[in-house]
Amino acid sequence: MSDNLVIGVLGGMGTYATIHLFEQYAEVFKAEKEWERPRIVIDNRCTMPSRVRAFLYKENVDQLVCEMAESLNSLKDTGCNRIILACNTSHLFLPLIYQKYPDIQSSIVHIIETCVNRIKSDGLEKVFLLGSEGTIESHIYQDALEKVGITCVVPEQSEYAMLRDCIEAVKQNKSFDVVRDTFLELVNRYDSCILGCTELPILYDAFINDVSCKNIYDPLMLAIQKLHEEYENE
Repeated sequence: MSDNLVIGVLGGMGTYATIHLFEQYAEVFKAEKEWERPRIVIDNRCTMPSRVRAFLYKENVDQLVCEMAESLNSLKDTGCNRIILACNTSHLFLPLIYQKYPDIQSSIVHIIETCVNRIKSDGLEKVFLLGSEGTIESHIYQDALEKVGITCVVPEQSEYAMLRDCIEAVKQNKSFDVVRDTFLELVNRYDSCILGCTELPILYDAFINDVSCKNIYDPLMLAIQKLHEEYENE
């Protein structure tokens, strides 16, 4: 067990997803005494520009990259040596950050890569991706999965509004019952599904008894589990 691990989280994208991540951390790093868990530092930077709009419409890209880099550097300066970005779409901007701050790259737990590696190790040939419009249109998952021989199926563009409704229900803390049927129709469509937006695992937890999809992949949970494995093995 390592005493050196300090986990950093760039959160606030959105806030309820960050809260859920913290709950996952407490669940995975089980402990009888609080000091048996590694330190975790969370920057809930909910004031950043939209990641989806930055990708789709090139809106406030420089500001977004600057604020993300500032938070990541701040977490590193605090002592965080493993950092999770609690947003799938935000990973699209990591290459721009690495150009300016290459030293940050070694600290990042890349949740897309972690998820793809798990799917590959599970021997799947096809997986369904749910996520924000930005994540789907960027092909960040599709390209990574294709490289390891896995087919990635995505919703039709006409269904993006359905996904937005699900995501916004969590972001705005609305009654989930409003999107129950929509979420279940999407998540149960195939045998294997990536919950590629950090709000979607919250809906999954809410409706888990009605989910028939056999293989559910939550990238943030997989990242936390990866860190736990590192923590136990060091």
